[in-house]
Amino acid sequence: MTAVATPCTSCGACCATYRVTFRRSELDDMPGGTVPADLTERIGERGACMRGTAHRPRRCVALQGMIGIKVSCAIYEYRPSPCRAFAAEAALGRGDISCGDARRLHGLPPLQGSYDAAIMF
Repeated sequence: MTAVATPCTSCGACCATYRVTFRRSELDDMPGGTVPADLTERIGERGACMRGTAHRPRRCVALQGMIGIKVSCAIYEYRPSPCRAFAAEAALGRGDISCGDARRLHGLPPLQGSYDAAIMF
């Protein structure tokens, strides 16, 4: 089955802009967790972040491909909660402020619905 192309599968800017921080309880080495622990860094007693997102330049270790061209997440089915919650309608072509900021930082135009999309379109 071929993945359906969406604005997200041709972007990936969010994965190379923001620190992805979440509770350690989401890690696959914890009961009920699914995020691969070997792809994360520990933050304090209860926190974790995706490797590659804690320091600049940021790029999540699970991001595959070239930003702005074609990307995918190696752990999409097992991604942490911040990734699941980020720009919930971006795959449908509707961004938000955070999505617009990430896209701009990587030289991409904002999606419709981003705070400045009305200016750009």
